[in-house]
Amino acid sequence: MREKLIRWIIWILILGGILLGVSIFSLCVGSAGIPVKKIVSLILEGRGTTEYSILFDIRLPRIILGFAIGGALSLAGVILQGMFRNPLVEPYTLGISGGAALGVCLNIVFRLNKALGILSLPLCGFLGALLVILLVYSLSMRKGILKIQGLLLTGVMISFISSSLIMLIMAISRTEDLHGIVFWIMGSLEEPNWFLIKIALLVSILGLVISYLFSIDLNAFALGEEEALHLGVNTERTKKILFILASLLTGCSVSMAGIIGFVGLVVPHFVRMFVGGDHRILLVSSFLCGASFLIFCDTLARTVISPMELPVGVITGILGGSLFVYALTKRQVLLGEK
Repeated sequence: MREKLIRWIIWILILGGILLGVSIFSLCVGSAGIPVKKIVSLILEGRGTTEYSILFDIRLPRIILGFAIGGALSLAGVILQGMFRNPLVEPYTLGISGGAALGVCLNIVFRLNKALGILSLPLCGFLGALLVILLVYSLSMRKGILKIQGLLLTGVMISFISSSLIMLIMAISRTEDLHGIVFWIMGSLEEPNWFLIKIALLVSILGLVISYLFSIDLNAFALGEEEALHLGVNTERTKKILFILASLLTGCSVSMAGIIGFVGLVVPHFVRMFVGGDHRILLVSSFLCGASFLIFCDTLARTVISPMELPVGVITGILGGSLFVYALTKRQVLLGEK
């Protein structure tokens, strides 16, 4: 146990170091390159300058939001894959992203953001996600028991319905509205509102703390529901809490940053290859790795074709898909060797 604990601490330190390195890299790189040495002097005496504004009004908010969203989506992915015992389940499988996207589309089409202000966009997204969570939950409950397979199938169907409704809205919407919908759906970390950034950060850290309390239960779920019940896990209560937790993490992330794909699917797989399947280390490692991955992808998105900016969902899709194929082939090779 002592050796295992030391190994876990080493992995957390490595992933924490990578996160710090990626964050500093993201802070320095951009249309206006700022050396690391200059950052310290800007913090101490650079207030009011253009470079200070670039660092702390544009880049730092994106890094913090990337940390919160990347961590939350990875965490939701680990929780759902552990619950369903299915490696293909991700935060968006349950239709939560579709509900949030539908809420935002309706907001853009009815011009509610102009009438109610910029905060109405994430609010409508979260309300859409919340409605889907309640709908999926109520349809999957049978005599006080949350049916896991029913939950998955209902979520997938609601996701298809939401996608179809979004396409219908896009087909009949104005050109300027269509541009806003498409850009939002592709995902972006461009959020200047510090209040929303703080909420995202608080939700993701609270999600990590609460999920860690259920790490032993998730380990038991890996053996199957019956085995978990025999080991003393209150399976029904645990399923309900974990589903709501993963759903709220996903809903909060999607409502603020749009649909950023592959983070919740790829990161848990990739981390599992190195740290193993024990959720006591997997949850924390996935959170840190997901945060690093999204910050890095956002840095690429805003620098690859600078001064123009790509939607971060495009980069996560390309990199995430490539990593997933690599992880899959690596796993097949290992299985073949065994």
